[in-house]
Amino acid sequence: MQPKLTKTLDGSYTLYVPEIDEHYHSINGAIQESNHIFINAGLKKCAKDTIHVLEVGFGTGLNAFLTMLEAEKSAKNILFTTIELYPIDENKVKSLNYAEQILTAKSSDFEKLHTANWDEKVQLTTHFTLEKIQADFTKYDFCEEKFDVIYFDAFSPEKQPEMWSENIFSNLYNASNNAILTTYCSKGMVRRAMQKAGFWVERIPGPPGKREMIRCIKV
Repeated sequence: MQPKLTKTLDGSYTLYVPEIDEHYHSINGAIQESNHIFINAGLKKCAKDTIHVLEVGFGTGLNAFLTMLEAEKSAKNILFTTIELYPIDENKVKSLNYAEQILTAKSSDFEKLHTANWDEKVQLTTHFTLEKIQADFTKYDFCEEKFDVIYFDAFSPEKQPEMWSENIFSNLYNASNNAILTTYCSKGMVRRAMQKAGFWVERIPGPPGKREMIRCIKV
């Protein structure tokens, strides 16, 4: 069954997966959630002029789109690596209204995120380069890659427990270059897994509809 298009409270769309009873974004607002958790609490806290971002779960491409816009606004050079095992159908992509909600003039840039070739680096704008990797994140070998910012946007621990283990966060810790990692989840089991992996972990205010979220740092 294909994910179903759902409008969230800020007017932007998300996708709902009936098989696991899970949305890709908060129903309280997809765009405002992504901005709060990944752009404002994560990307903007990195002071580097050249930033390597890792996204766990490409999904609808919303986080990548917001990061692309921020790269052009800040003039920081961003290499955005995202790992996704199940890309969404192109017809669903065409139904998403993120560019319409954020900046209509960038509609073609949003489309390019989805039409860019997989498993290669593609420079999409002056300051933004995309690398989409189609792979199972739980089995992915980062080799010598080091990331400055990590967007951890997997489905919830109840639906994807294998994605929230100490082993996963240990792999991310080893692939981090004093990275800032943010995620919407603030469960105690997740915090403990991150701490055991070596991260310094803090709970900070979450987006509308969520009291807290997690930000952690490799120190």
